[in-house]
Order: sequence, then C-alpha cells, then structure tokens
Amino acid sequence: MYQTRPLIKLCCLVWMLGVLIGCDQNSTSGNNTVTITPTVTPNKPTEKEIQPGLDKSPMDMSYYPVDYPKLKMAGNVSEPLIARVIYSRPQKNNRTVFGDLVKYGSVWRLGANEASEIEFFKDVTINNKKVLKGRYVIYCIPQENTWTLVLNNDLYTWGLKIDSSKDEYKFDIPVAKTRFPYELFTMEFEKAGKGMQLNMEWDSAKASLPISW
Repeated sequence: MYQTRPLIKLCCLVWMLGVLIGCDQNSTSGNNTVTITPTVTPNKPTEKEIQPGLDKSPMDMSYYPVDYPKLKMAGNVSEPLIARVIYSRPQKNNRTVFGDLVKYGSVWRLGANEASEIEFFKDVTINNKKVLKGRYVIYCIPQENTWTLVLNNDLYTWGLKIDSSKDEYKFDIPVAKTRFPYELFTMEFEKAGKGMQLNMEWDSAKASLPISW
C-alpha cells in the first residue's frame, strides 16, 4: 500500500501540470485580436424593383347592384345582378384632361391600357334603345358639353385601335361639372329612378349613362 503513494503523487503532479499549461494557453489566446466581419443586410427592395412592370393605371371593376360580390357572400342580395364594368384608372397628375390630354372629337377608351368593357346580365334599355344582354367594349367620343358613348363587339383589345365596323349602339349624353376634381378616372354605378346610371368622372367632368330594365 505504501508503494503506491509515490505513483499517486506522480499522477497528481502530471494532472496539475496539465491544468497549468491549459490555463496559460487560455490567457495567451485572450490577448489575440479577433476581427469580426459584420453581415451586411441589403436594403429592402422597393416595390418598383420587385415589380418593374407595375402599371400606373390600375384595373378596377364596378357592379350593379353596388358591391354585388360582397352582398352575395354575406347572403344580403336583394336585387339580381344587372351589370358590371371593367376598366383601368389613369391619373390626372396636374394635367388638364378634357380638351388637352383627351382631345375633343377624338376616340377615347374610357380608361387606359385594355379596352374598357361593360357586361349586361339581362336586356336593358338605354336612351329608349334596347340593348341585348352580353359583353361589350365601351368607348367614348367626348365633346365639351356632350359625350357619345359607343358599345362595340370587338372584345379583348388594347388601346385605341377601335374597329368601328363592330359598333353596336351609340348614345349621346350630357356632361356636367363636378364639385371637385377627380384625380383618378372613375366609373361607378348608382341607383337612379326606376333603374340606375353609370357615372363617369375625371378631372372636373361628369357624364352619366341612364340604364333601365
């Protein structure tokens, strides 16, 4: 038993020597300069960078009855679906619209980009003319005091390339002044009399197309 004591002492010395060497290495490494390179997070891309082709004239849709899809989903429909219009909404951008940007006596697409379209889900009457249910391109020839609205069968077209040989109906309607200028071109249905009217507003001009059934 006494012969093992020197061996135990030797093991303890070896262990202590190992601990001392390890501590010396830690203190030495603590004096080293460590360079940390920060991770650079790129700036969040702008909407323009994400969608470089985003249109400045967004497409919109109006129904009669007004907000028909919401009424349908809520189970609050009290009138059948009569009409829907699909169009784009150009902006005024500090410009004079009628007589300048939109020339009097020239064809105007009632919006921007694709030809604007109106769809009737039943036969209707406009200015004492019967209009059959269906989908039509709707465009305009504006004058200072009246607009000529045209329903055309050349669907799914772009811009001002109107094939007038496919015109189906024409209506002359008066133009009024708005209480305030509309920045965005707007088309919206409104209940009127025994039917409705399609209001078209932009800048300081407003024209209304009466529709009954």
